[in-house]
Amino acid sequence: MVRIGIDVGGTFTDFVMSDNRSGILHYFKVPSSPSDPSIAIANGTKEMLERFSVNASDVDYFGHGTTVATNMVIERRGVKTGLVTTKGFRDVLAIGRQTRPALYNHAVHKPEPLVQRRHRVEADERLEASGKPLQDLNDESLEELVTKLIADGVKSIAVAFLHSYRNPEHEQRARRVIQRLAPGMHVSVSHEVLPEFREFERTSTTVLNAYVAPRMQTYLDRLRTRLDEIGLGIEPLTFHSNGGLMPLKTVANLPVLTCLSGPAAGVVGATVIGAAIGISEIITFDVGGTSTDVSLITGGRPSFTSDRLVAGHPVKMPMVDIHVVGAGGGSIARLDDVGALRVGPESAGAVPGPVAFGKGGAEVTLTDANIVLGRLNPQTLLDGRMTVDRARAEEVLNNRIARPLGLSIEEAAHGILRITTANMSRAIRAVSTEHGHDPADFTLFAFGGAGPLHAVEVAQECGIGHVLVPHEPGTSCARGILLADISRDFVRTQLTNLDADTWPLARSVLQDMQLEGERWLAHENVPEANREFRFYIDGRYRGQTHDIRVAVDLKSHDDMSAFIVSFHQAHRAQHGHDNPGHAIEIVNCRVQAVGLVPKDGGTVQPSNADLPPPGERNVYFGPDIGWLMTPIYRRDSLPPGVKLVGPAIIEEMSSTTVILPGQQVSVDLRGNILIRI
Repeated sequence: MVRIGIDVGGTFTDFVMSDNRSGILHYFKVPSSPSDPSIAIANGTKEMLERFSVNASDVDYFGHGTTVATNMVIERRGVKTGLVTTKGFRDVLAIGRQTRPALYNHAVHKPEPLVQRRHRVEADERLEASGKPLQDLNDESLEELVTKLIADGVKSIAVAFLHSYRNPEHEQRARRVIQRLAPGMHVSVSHEVLPEFREFERTSTTVLNAYVAPRMQTYLDRLRTRLDEIGLGIEPLTFHSNGGLMPLKTVANLPVLTCLSGPAAGVVGATVIGAAIGISEIITFDVGGTSTDVSLITGGRPSFTSDRLVAGHPVKMPMVDIHVVGAGGGSIARLDDVGALRVGPESAGAVPGPVAFGKGGAEVTLTDANIVLGRLNPQTLLDGRMTVDRARAEEVLNNRIARPLGLSIEEAAHGILRITTANMSRAIRAVSTEHGHDPADFTLFAFGGAGPLHAVEVAQECGIGHVLVPHEPGTSCARGILLADISRDFVRTQLTNLDADTWPLARSVLQDMQLEGERWLAHENVPEANREFRFYIDGRYRGQTHDIRVAVDLKSHDDMSAFIVSFHQAHRAQHGHDNPGHAIEIVNCRVQAVGLVPKDGGTVQPSNADLPPPGERNVYFGPDIGWLMTPIYRRDSLPPGVKLVGPAIIEEMSSTTVILPGQQVSVDLRGNILIRI
């Protein structure tokens, strides 16, 4: 049958359709619809099915990645939210960790809490750290507090009581009170959203979930309705930040899980494609319209984290570790107050977009610079579906950048590229050099609409020797969704010393969560043969405040000893030292329940070295080389096994790859472009 993967970006919505009957992958892009992303998803799906003559009834899988929840937090467009917390903890969101976001920059301030202080109320209740009640919840007092919140127009309520991860009884009672007083009101309770200790992070994550949930539900309802209208009768899946897919019902209850949804899919896709060709050490380089997303893959596994910020608000959820900077095709170039050239982080987005797109954009962007320099097709993009106005881009670039700086148009445009390269390179060093990894040991996996456009220069800047560009790289995040498994994470806090007496308890907790995962996978109709469970324990040396996640093999005969060895190794790798003689504490037990789906790293094709003659156009390669008449190749005309030497431009529907003079290029038997710097 037919499977569809979709990634919703700030500028474009990307589609990949896999026809299992023929083994063919189809790629498609349409401009995003920021006001309602479901419009672009539905319209693009309909257009793609018509374009490739596929019936909607043949589609049996539909997965999509979305940043709807993230954008609501960034733009503060969530609903009016209330917080019910333990007496004395009303201001935990405002106090936080008492740290500044930028220690030496007093112009940078902590974001205002998502819940106004008058909507943060304190309930008469208290639990000990063990979960034993110290003061029973006063239901009558809680009713008065909730009634006032409802009267003040609150549309969603978060409940986060101290130590509820140990004993959820008070939170469960509070939810029943709220739902009785306000039927239909969304209620997020912290023991379901994040059953871990650290009250600030748990409260922040629960509040964020409540803040976006009602409007996320509206978006999901619209998406389901629009897909039904075009004949897709299947249940859509949504990609979440830890590299898996979830059904809409789970997403509606826990939308916080979808932060960084799309970028994580690209990392999953890179992992699978890399494994198919034997590359396990990868730096992913995903450049879209608004940002550059960078992540590290070591030993064939992505890096994960449980501590991230979304618009300055802590979200303590397991997710693929991605470093994001504001550098993309739509990044705006302008002169600052002292006349220096700056690029980003502001973006022109899909609307009004770059000047050359003719949609009302009046600010010079990185895309305009690439068009002016001949690196991007100066006439059309997206296989001719989008016309380009190069003359208009040159005019605005000259008036706003080149003339004020006393530069030629090409010098100004190349200056924009050089600044962008520096910004992107800093992101790569943040995930590699700053964590003790040498970028030279990795392959740069370039994707996104603008990743291959800048990859070779970024690789040069960072000392990376090889670049890989997958087929249709501008849709790699959508393809990653087709390669992702269904998954959900379960966690419980333990907080106990590690020894022979406590280890059996930790094993028992992991096994209990495995049963939870079994029930969830059964509910999602995942066959038993396709179920897999991954076990982890967060550990730390006694006295530390930070912890490290370490995989656990419950089938091992001496799993405690293996865990201890792995923990010391992980601590040494992350912090540069370990202390084998020091006591270890168990912090959290984690289980990831996985429903496996088929993986395809690309079809192996027979080698054929016949290369059709390329086109040509003038391309600017910097002041040392200047303009060169450069061969222009269509990607689908490059046969597997072919070898080229730069300069060259390789164009395809979703992206453009730039090859600098002297660089060696080959196409492998799966259609990937391999560049030797």
